[in-house]
Amino acid sequence: MNFPYFIAKKVSFSGKKNFSRLILRIAIVAIALSMTVMICATSLIQGFKQEITAKIFDFWGHIHINDNNYIRSAESKPININQDFYPSLADLEGVDYAGTNGVYDFLGEGQRTKGGIEHIQRFGLKEGILETSEDIEGIMLKGIWKDYNWDVLERYIIDGEVITFPDDAMSRDILISNSTAKRLQLKVGDKLTVIFVNKNQEVKRRMSICGIYKTGLEEYDKRFALVDLRQVQKLLGWSEEEVGGFEVYIDNIDDLDVYRYYLTEEVLPLKLFAESIRFKFPGIFEWLELQNINEVVIIILMIIVSIINMITALMILILERTKMIGVLKSLGEHDWQIRKIFLYYAAYIIGLGLLWGNLIGIGLCLLQKQFGFVTLSEQDYYLSVAPIALNFFTIFCLNIGTMFITLIFLIIPSYLVTTIQPVEALRFK
Repeated sequence: MNFPYFIAKKVSFSGKKNFSRLILRIAIVAIALSMTVMICATSLIQGFKQEITAKIFDFWGHIHINDNNYIRSAESKPININQDFYPSLADLEGVDYAGTNGVYDFLGEGQRTKGGIEHIQRFGLKEGILETSEDIEGIMLKGIWKDYNWDVLERYIIDGEVITFPDDAMSRDILISNSTAKRLQLKVGDKLTVIFVNKNQEVKRRMSICGIYKTGLEEYDKRFALVDLRQVQKLLGWSEEEVGGFEVYIDNIDDLDVYRYYLTEEVLPLKLFAESIRFKFPGIFEWLELQNINEVVIIILMIIVSIINMITALMILILERTKMIGVLKSLGEHDWQIRKIFLYYAAYIIGLGLLWGNLIGIGLCLLQKQFGFVTLSEQDYYLSVAPIALNFFTIFCLNIGTMFITLIFLIIPSYLVTTIQPVEALRFK
Protein backbone atom coordinates (compact mmCIF):
# COMPACT_ATOMS: atom_id res chain seq x y z
CA MET A 1 0.00 0.00 0.00
CA ASN A 2 1.17 3.54 -0.81
CA PHE A 3 1.20 4.96 2.74
CA PRO A 4 1.69 8.66 1.84
CA TYR A 5 -1.16 8.46 -0.67
CA PHE A 6 -3.42 6.74 1.90
CA ILE A 7 -2.82 9.46 4.51
CA ALA A 8 -3.22 12.24 1.91
CA LYS A 9 -6.54 10.74 0.85
CA LYS A 10 -7.80 10.68 4.43
CA VAL A 11 -6.70 14.26 5.00
CA SER A 12 -8.24 15.44 1.72
CA PHE A 13 -11.68 14.04 2.46
CA SER A 14 -11.79 14.94 6.14
CA GLY A 15 -14.78 17.10 6.94
CA LYS A 16 -12.98 19.27 9.47
CA LYS A 17 -13.82 22.94 8.99
CA ASN A 18 -11.14 25.44 9.92
CA PHE A 19 -9.17 28.36 8.56
CA SER A 20 -7.05 26.16 6.29
CA ARG A 21 -10.16 24.90 4.49
CA LEU A 22 -10.93 28.49 3.47
CA ILE A 23 -7.38 28.97 2.20
CA LEU A 24 -7.58 25.73 0.22
CA ARG A 25 -10.87 26.78 -1.36
CA ILE A 26 -9.27 30.04 -2.38
CA ALA A 27 -6.37 28.06 -3.92
CA ILE A 28 -8.84 25.89 -5.87
CA VAL A 29 -10.67 28.99 -7.14
CA ALA A 30 -7.36 30.62 -8.16
CA ILE A 31 -6.26 27.56 -10.13
CA ALA A 32 -9.70 27.25 -11.74
CA LEU A 33 -9.62 30.92 -12.81
CA SER A 34 -6.06 30.55 -14.10
CA MET A 35 -6.99 27.55 -16.22
CA THR A 36 -10.14 29.29 -17.45
CA VAL A 37 -8.11 32.30 -18.58
CA MET A 38 -5.48 30.09 -20.27
CA ILE A 39 -8.11 28.08 -22.17
CA CYS A 40 -10.00 31.19 -23.28
CA ALA A 41 -6.81 33.05 -24.24
CA THR A 42 -5.31 30.22 -26.31
CA SER A 43 -8.64 29.47 -28.01
CA LEU A 44 -9.18 33.15 -28.80
CA ILE A 45 -5.68 33.71 -30.18
CA GLN A 46 -5.81 30.55 -32.28
CA GLY A 47 -9.23 31.62 -33.52
CA PHE A 48 -7.83 35.01 -34.54
CA LYS A 49 -4.97 33.42 -36.44
CA GLN A 50 -7.17 30.92 -38.24
CA GLU A 51 -9.93 33.35 -39.21
CA ILE A 52 -7.70 36.17 -40.41
CA THR A 53 -5.29 33.96 -42.35
CA ALA A 54 -8.29 32.20 -43.91
CA LYS A 55 -9.66 35.55 -45.10
CA ILE A 56 -6.34 36.53 -46.67
CA PHE A 57 -5.88 33.17 -48.37
CA ASP A 58 -9.50 33.09 -49.55
CA PHE A 59 -9.06 36.41 -51.34
CA TRP A 60 -5.50 35.99 -52.60
CA GLY A 61 -4.74 32.27 -52.65
CA HIS A 62 -1.71 30.78 -50.89
CA ILE A 63 1.00 31.22 -53.52
CA HIS A 64 1.42 33.70 -56.37
CA ILE A 65 3.31 32.83 -59.53
CA ASN A 66 4.88 35.97 -61.00
CA ASP A 67 7.39 37.00 -63.62
CA ASN A 68 11.01 37.03 -62.37
CA ASN A 69 11.32 40.67 -63.43
CA TYR A 70 8.24 41.55 -61.41
CA ILE A 71 8.84 44.34 -58.89
CA ARG A 72 6.12 44.66 -56.29
CA SER A 73 4.22 47.63 -57.63
CA ALA A 74 0.74 48.73 -58.54
CA GLU A 75 0.34 46.65 -61.67
CA SER A 76 1.21 43.19 -62.89
CA LYS A 77 3.86 42.21 -65.42
CA PRO A 78 2.50 39.97 -68.20
CA ILE A 79 2.92 36.19 -68.27
CA ASN A 80 1.82 33.97 -71.12
CA ILE A 81 -0.95 31.60 -70.03
CA ASN A 82 0.39 28.78 -72.20
CA GLN A 83 2.41 27.15 -69.42
CA ASP A 84 2.99 23.44 -68.84
CA PHE A 85 1.70 23.74 -65.25
CA TYR A 86 -1.56 25.52 -66.12
CA PRO A 87 -4.17 24.28 -65.43
CA SER A 88 -2.79 20.75 -64.80
CA LEU A 89 -1.11 21.85 -61.55
CA ALA A 90 -4.52 21.60 -59.84
CA ASP A 91 -4.36 17.81 -60.33
CA LEU A 92 -1.28 17.45 -58.09
CA GLU A 93 -2.32 15.40 -55.05
CA GLY A 94 0.93 15.66 -53.09
CA VAL A 95 4.72 15.47 -53.26
CA ASP A 96 7.40 13.58 -51.36
CA TYR A 97 10.19 15.63 -49.87
CA ALA A 98 12.97 15.74 -47.32
CA GLY A 99 14.55 18.84 -45.94
CA THR A 100 15.63 21.00 -43.03
CA ASN A 101 15.95 24.72 -42.33
CA GLY A 102 13.65 25.68 -45.19
CA VAL A 103 15.65 23.81 -47.88
CA TYR A 104 13.86 20.88 -49.47
CA ASP A 105 14.93 17.93 -51.61
CA PHE A 106 12.30 16.34 -53.83
CA LEU A 107 14.49 13.61 -55.33
CA GLY A 108 14.89 11.25 -52.38
CA GLU A 109 12.46 9.59 -50.01
CA GLY A 110 11.19 11.52 -47.02
CA GLN A 111 7.99 13.07 -45.80
CA ARG A 112 4.87 13.62 -47.88
CA THR A 113 2.80 16.77 -47.96
CA LYS A 114 -0.47 16.63 -46.06
CA GLY A 115 -2.42 17.64 -49.15
CA GLY A 116 -2.08 18.65 -52.76
CA ILE A 117 -2.84 21.62 -54.99
CA GLU A 118 -6.51 22.52 -54.70
CA HIS A 119 -6.87 25.16 -57.43
CA ILE A 120 -4.99 27.48 -59.77
CA GLN A 121 -6.41 30.60 -61.41
CA ARG A 122 -5.18 33.54 -63.48
CA PHE A 123 -5.38 37.21 -62.51
CA GLY A 124 -4.20 40.72 -63.45
CA LEU A 125 -4.03 44.09 -61.67
CA LYS A 126 -4.68 47.62 -62.90
CA GLU A 127 -4.97 50.90 -60.98
CA GLY A 128 -7.96 53.13 -61.59
CA ILE A 129 -10.29 55.74 -60.12
CA LEU A 130 -13.96 55.16 -59.30
CA GLU A 131 -16.07 58.18 -60.22
CA THR A 132 -19.65 58.85 -59.22
CA SER A 133 -21.73 61.99 -59.68
CA GLU A 134 -20.60 63.25 -56.26
CA ASP A 135 -17.25 61.69 -55.41
CA ILE A 136 -14.13 59.88 -56.66
CA GLU A 137 -11.87 57.28 -55.09
CA GLY A 138 -8.71 55.43 -56.07
CA ILE A 139 -9.07 51.69 -56.58
CA MET A 140 -7.06 48.66 -57.67
CA LEU A 141 -8.94 46.49 -60.13
CA LYS A 142 -8.23 42.79 -59.86
CA GLY A 143 -9.05 41.10 -63.14
CA ILE A 144 -10.35 37.54 -62.84
CA TRP A 145 -11.57 34.90 -65.28
CA LYS A 146 -13.96 31.96 -65.44
CA ASP A 147 -11.49 29.79 -63.54
CA TYR A 148 -11.87 31.99 -60.43
CA ASN A 149 -12.57 29.99 -57.27
CA TRP A 150 -15.89 31.52 -56.23
CA ASP A 151 -16.43 28.82 -53.60
CA VAL A 152 -14.09 30.58 -51.17
CA LEU A 153 -15.25 34.16 -51.90
CA GLU A 154 -18.99 33.68 -52.10
CA ARG A 155 -19.27 33.57 -48.31
CA TYR A 156 -18.02 37.16 -48.22
CA ILE A 157 -20.57 38.48 -50.72
CA ILE A 158 -23.22 40.31 -48.68
CA ASP A 159 -25.33 41.63 -51.56
CA GLY A 160 -25.80 40.89 -55.24
CA GLU A 161 -24.09 38.13 -57.17
CA VAL A 162 -20.80 37.16 -58.79
CA ILE A 163 -19.43 38.49 -62.07
CA THR A 164 -20.76 36.96 -65.28
CA PHE A 165 -18.40 36.27 -68.18
CA PRO A 166 -20.15 36.39 -71.57
CA ASP A 167 -18.27 34.72 -74.42
CA ASP A 168 -18.90 37.38 -77.02
CA ALA A 169 -17.89 40.53 -75.09
CA MET A 170 -16.14 41.85 -72.01
CA SER A 171 -18.27 41.88 -68.89
CA ARG A 172 -19.14 45.31 -67.52
CA ASP A 173 -19.76 43.88 -64.03
CA ILE A 174 -17.73 45.12 -61.07
CA LEU A 175 -17.67 43.63 -57.58
CA ILE A 176 -16.81 46.25 -54.97
CA SER A 177 -16.27 46.08 -51.21
CA ASN A 178 -18.80 47.14 -48.61
CA SER A 179 -16.50 49.91 -47.35
CA THR A 180 -16.20 51.35 -50.88
CA ALA A 181 -19.96 51.14 -51.37
CA LYS A 182 -20.59 53.02 -48.13
CA ARG A 183 -18.07 55.77 -48.83
CA LEU A 184 -19.38 56.38 -52.34
CA GLN A 185 -23.01 55.68 -51.37
CA LEU A 186 -23.41 52.94 -53.96
CA LYS A 187 -25.59 49.85 -54.12
CA VAL A 188 -26.04 46.81 -56.33
CA GLY A 189 -27.27 47.81 -59.78
CA ASP A 190 -25.78 51.31 -59.69
CA LYS A 191 -23.63 52.51 -62.59
CA LEU A 192 -20.25 54.12 -62.10
CA THR A 193 -17.34 55.30 -64.20
CA VAL A 194 -13.85 53.87 -63.80
CA ILE A 195 -11.06 56.16 -65.00
CA PHE A 196 -7.65 54.85 -66.07
CA VAL A 197 -4.46 56.43 -67.28
CA ASN A 198 -3.09 54.52 -70.25
CA LYS A 199 -0.06 55.84 -72.14
CA ASN A 200 -0.60 59.31 -70.64
CA GLN A 201 -4.18 59.34 -71.86
CA GLU A 202 -7.35 59.21 -69.81
CA VAL A 203 -9.53 56.18 -70.51
CA LYS A 204 -13.05 55.77 -69.06
CA ARG A 205 -15.10 52.63 -68.61
CA ARG A 206 -18.77 52.54 -67.62
CA MET A 207 -19.46 49.63 -65.27
CA SER A 208 -22.36 48.20 -63.29
CA ILE A 209 -22.11 47.00 -59.68
CA CYS A 210 -23.12 43.33 -59.69
CA GLY A 211 -22.29 42.61 -56.05
CA ILE A 212 -20.79 43.85 -52.80
CA TYR A 213 -18.35 41.84 -50.69
CA LYS A 214 -16.99 42.23 -47.17
CA THR A 215 -13.98 40.31 -45.84
CA GLY A 216 -13.43 42.56 -42.81
CA LEU A 217 -9.83 43.31 -43.82
CA GLU A 218 -10.50 47.00 -44.24
CA GLU A 219 -7.08 48.01 -45.52
CA TYR A 220 -7.54 45.60 -48.44
CA ASP A 221 -11.30 45.89 -48.88
CA LYS A 222 -11.10 49.61 -49.52
CA ARG A 223 -8.38 49.15 -52.16
CA PHE A 224 -9.64 46.32 -54.37
CA ALA A 225 -12.53 45.63 -56.72
CA LEU A 226 -13.03 42.62 -59.00
CA VAL A 227 -13.68 42.89 -62.75
CA ASP A 228 -13.49 40.79 -65.90
CA LEU A 229 -9.83 39.99 -66.64
CA ARG A 230 -10.34 41.07 -70.25
CA GLN A 231 -10.89 44.63 -69.04
CA VAL A 232 -7.45 44.66 -67.43
CA GLN A 233 -5.84 43.00 -70.45
CA LYS A 234 -7.24 45.61 -72.84
CA LEU A 235 -6.30 48.55 -70.63
CA LEU A 236 -2.73 47.28 -70.25
CA GLY A 237 -2.41 46.52 -73.95
CA TRP A 238 -2.05 42.78 -73.39
CA SER A 239 -3.31 40.02 -75.62
CA GLU A 240 -5.82 37.45 -74.40
CA GLU A 241 -2.89 35.07 -73.92
CA GLU A 242 -1.24 37.31 -71.32
CA VAL A 243 -2.09 37.56 -67.62
CA GLY A 244 -0.59 39.20 -64.55
CA GLY A 245 0.10 35.92 -62.76
CA PHE A 246 -1.41 32.83 -61.24
CA GLU A 247 -2.90 32.27 -57.79
CA VAL A 248 -2.42 28.83 -56.31
CA TYR A 249 -4.58 27.35 -53.53
CA ILE A 250 -3.28 24.40 -51.54
CA ASP A 251 -5.20 21.86 -49.46
CA ASN A 252 -3.23 22.25 -46.21
CA ILE A 253 -1.61 25.44 -44.95
CA ASP A 254 1.17 23.40 -43.30
CA ASP A 255 2.48 22.62 -46.80
CA LEU A 256 2.83 26.28 -47.79
CA ASP A 257 6.63 26.57 -47.62
CA VAL A 258 7.13 23.14 -49.18
CA TYR A 259 4.98 23.94 -52.21
CA ARG A 260 6.47 27.41 -52.65
CA TYR A 261 9.92 25.83 -52.83
CA TYR A 262 8.66 22.92 -54.96
CA LEU A 263 7.06 25.20 -57.54
CA THR A 264 10.10 27.44 -57.81
CA GLU A 265 12.66 24.63 -58.04
CA GLU A 266 10.80 21.81 -59.77
CA VAL A 267 7.87 23.15 -61.77
CA LEU A 268 8.27 26.73 -62.95
CA PRO A 269 10.49 27.86 -65.83
CA LEU A 270 13.43 30.11 -64.95
CA LYS A 271 11.59 33.30 -65.86
CA LEU A 272 8.86 32.65 -63.27
CA PHE A 273 8.96 32.35 -59.48
CA ALA A 274 6.55 31.44 -56.67
CA GLU A 275 5.89 33.82 -53.79
CA SER A 276 4.04 33.00 -50.58
CA ILE A 277 1.30 35.41 -49.55
CA ARG A 278 3.03 35.58 -46.16
CA PHE A 279 5.84 37.51 -47.87
CA LYS A 280 3.56 39.53 -50.11
CA PHE A 281 1.52 40.92 -47.22
CA PRO A 282 3.88 40.66 -44.22
CA GLY A 283 2.16 43.31 -42.07
CA ILE A 284 -0.85 41.25 -41.00
CA PHE A 285 1.17 38.07 -40.53
CA GLU A 286 3.68 39.89 -38.34
CA TRP A 287 0.78 41.19 -36.29
CA LEU A 288 -0.54 37.65 -35.93
CA GLU A 289 2.88 36.38 -34.83
CA LEU A 290 2.90 39.00 -32.08
CA GLN A 291 -0.20 37.35 -30.66
CA ASN A 292 1.92 34.29 -29.88
CA ILE A 293 3.92 36.44 -27.46
CA ASN A 294 0.71 37.57 -25.77
CA GLU A 295 -0.37 33.95 -25.47
CA VAL A 296 2.90 32.91 -23.82
CA VAL A 297 2.84 35.88 -21.41
CA ILE A 298 -0.73 35.10 -20.32
CA ILE A 299 0.09 31.42 -19.74
CA ILE A 300 3.22 32.25 -17.72
CA LEU A 301 1.36 34.79 -15.56
CA MET A 302 -1.48 32.37 -14.86
CA ILE A 303 0.91 29.58 -13.90
CA ILE A 304 2.75 31.97 -11.56
CA VAL A 305 -0.58 32.83 -9.91
CA SER A 306 -1.29 29.11 -9.45
CA ILE A 307 2.17 28.48 -7.97
CA ILE A 308 1.97 31.37 -5.49
CA ASN A 309 -1.48 30.31 -4.29
CA MET A 310 -0.47 26.68 -3.92
CA ILE A 311 2.73 27.54 -2.04
CA THR A 312 0.67 29.58 0.43
CA ALA A 313 -1.90 26.82 0.79
CA LEU A 314 0.72 24.11 1.25
CA MET A 315 2.60 26.01 3.96
CA ILE A 316 -0.62 26.64 5.87
CA LEU A 317 -1.55 22.99 5.52
CA ILE A 318 1.83 21.84 6.86
CA LEU A 319 1.66 24.21 9.82
CA GLU A 320 -1.88 23.06 10.59
CA ARG A 321 -0.78 19.41 10.56
CA THR A 322 2.27 19.92 12.78
CA LYS A 323 1.02 17.44 15.37
CA MET A 324 0.34 14.79 12.73
CA ILE A 325 3.86 15.28 11.36
CA GLY A 326 5.31 14.86 14.88
CA VAL A 327 3.39 11.61 15.38
CA LEU A 328 4.54 10.20 12.03
CA LYS A 329 8.15 11.14 12.74
CA SER A 330 8.01 9.58 16.20
CA LEU A 331 6.80 6.36 14.54
CA GLY A 332 9.92 6.39 12.36
CA GLU A 333 8.49 7.76 9.11
CA HIS A 334 11.09 9.46 6.86
CA ASP A 335 10.85 13.16 5.99
CA TRP A 336 10.45 12.50 2.26
CA GLN A 337 7.53 10.14 2.85
CA ILE A 338 5.80 12.79 4.97
CA ARG A 339 6.50 15.45 2.34
CA LYS A 340 4.90 13.19 -0.26
CA ILE A 341 1.68 13.22 1.82
CA PHE A 342 1.37 16.95 1.34
CA LEU A 343 2.42 16.80 -2.30
CA TYR A 344 -0.35 14.25 -2.92
CA TYR A 345 -2.76 16.56 -1.14
CA ALA A 346 -1.56 19.49 -3.26
CA ALA A 347 -2.05 17.40 -6.41
CA TYR A 348 -5.63 16.74 -5.32
CA ILE A 349 -6.26 20.46 -4.83
CA ILE A 350 -4.65 21.32 -8.19
CA GLY A 351 -6.62 18.59 -9.93
CA LEU A 352 -9.89 19.88 -8.47
CA GLY A 353 -9.04 23.41 -9.59
CA LEU A 354 -8.12 22.20 -13.08
CA LEU A 355 -11.39 20.28 -13.33
CA TRP A 356 -13.46 23.36 -12.58
CA GLY A 357 -11.21 25.50 -14.78
CA ASN A 358 -11.73 23.16 -17.73
CA LEU A 359 -15.48 23.05 -17.25
CA ILE A 360 -15.77 26.84 -17.03
CA GLY A 361 -13.18 27.63 -19.74
CA ILE A 362 -14.45 25.15 -22.32
CA GLY A 363 -18.03 26.07 -21.47
CA LEU A 364 -17.39 29.78 -22.07
CA CYS A 365 -15.61 29.02 -25.34
CA LEU A 366 -18.47 26.85 -26.58
CA LEU A 367 -20.99 29.54 -25.66
CA GLN A 368 -18.97 32.19 -27.51
CA LYS A 369 -18.59 29.91 -30.52
CA GLN A 370 -22.31 29.23 -30.61
CA PHE A 371 -23.77 32.65 -29.77
CA GLY A 372 -20.91 35.14 -30.34
CA PHE A 373 -21.84 37.37 -27.41
CA VAL A 374 -18.36 38.97 -27.31
CA THR A 375 -18.13 41.42 -30.21
CA LEU A 376 -15.16 43.39 -31.58
CA SER A 377 -14.46 46.49 -33.61
CA GLU A 378 -14.01 45.04 -37.09
CA GLN A 379 -12.02 48.09 -38.17
CA ASP A 380 -9.38 47.42 -35.49
CA TYR A 381 -9.42 43.62 -35.26
CA TYR A 382 -10.58 42.57 -38.78
CA LEU A 383 -13.39 40.54 -37.17
CA SER A 384 -16.80 41.55 -35.80
CA VAL A 385 -17.06 38.64 -33.33
CA ALA A 386 -14.32 37.19 -31.13
CA PRO A 387 -13.39 33.88 -32.84
CA ILE A 388 -12.84 30.65 -30.94
CA ALA A 389 -10.73 27.68 -32.05
CA LEU A 390 -10.79 24.95 -29.41
CA ASN A 391 -7.80 22.62 -29.60
CA PHE A 392 -8.19 19.81 -27.10
CA PHE A 393 -4.59 18.72 -27.46
CA THR A 394 -3.49 22.23 -26.44
CA ILE A 395 -5.90 22.14 -23.50
CA PHE A 396 -4.52 18.73 -22.46
CA CYS A 397 -0.96 20.11 -22.58
CA LEU A 398 -2.01 23.13 -20.50
CA ASN A 399 -3.46 20.84 -17.84
CA ILE A 400 -0.46 18.53 -17.71
CA GLY A 401 1.99 21.45 -17.78
CA THR A 402 0.21 23.35 -15.01
CA MET A 403 0.03 20.27 -12.79
CA PHE A 404 3.68 19.30 -13.36
CA ILE A 405 5.22 22.78 -13.05
CA THR A 406 3.19 23.66 -9.96
CA LEU A 407 4.12 20.41 -8.19
CA ILE A 408 7.80 20.92 -9.03
CA PHE A 409 7.74 24.32 -7.36
CA LEU A 410 5.91 22.86 -4.33
CA ILE A 411 8.81 20.52 -3.56
CA ILE A 412 10.73 23.47 -2.09
CA PRO A 413 8.10 24.64 0.47
CA SER A 414 7.43 21.02 1.40
CA TYR A 415 10.94 21.08 2.86
CA LEU A 416 9.30 22.84 5.84
CA VAL A 417 8.37 19.34 7.06
CA THR A 418 12.03 18.55 7.80
CA THR A 419 12.30 21.50 10.21
CA ILE A 420 9.56 20.18 12.50
CA GLN A 421 10.90 18.25 15.53
CA PRO A 422 8.71 15.44 16.93
CA VAL A 423 9.14 16.47 20.59
CA GLU A 424 8.08 20.05 20.01
CA ALA A 425 5.34 19.05 17.63
CA LEU A 426 3.70 16.68 20.11
CA ARG A 427 3.93 19.33 22.81
CA PHE A 428 2.02 21.73 20.55
CA LYS A 429 -1.63 22.22 21.55
